[in-house]
Amino acid sequence: MITGAQMKAARALLGIDQRHMAELSGLSLPTVQRMEASDGVVRGNVDSLMKLVAAMEQAGIELIGENSQSIGRGRGVRLKASASPE
Repeated sequence: MITGAQMKAARALLGIDQRHMAELSGLSLPTVQRMEASDGVVRGNVDSLMKLVAAMEQAGIELIGENSQSIGRGRGVRLKASASPE
């Protein structure tokens, strides 16, 4: 699914705040705040998560799962796994 860190990064790429994300997704501000504060994978009901993901995709965000390739074009960011010591 999506992590709290991905939510923050997506908002940063879009240049919007949590209130605007709530408006785009049709969710309440406290719901967006709670989801984004999640440590690791966002917890919430499936309907809310689907609304959030759909709003991000509509706004131009491509969510990339761990170890997945990006199918889109354009700029983005990806967090690298920490390098293992040699």
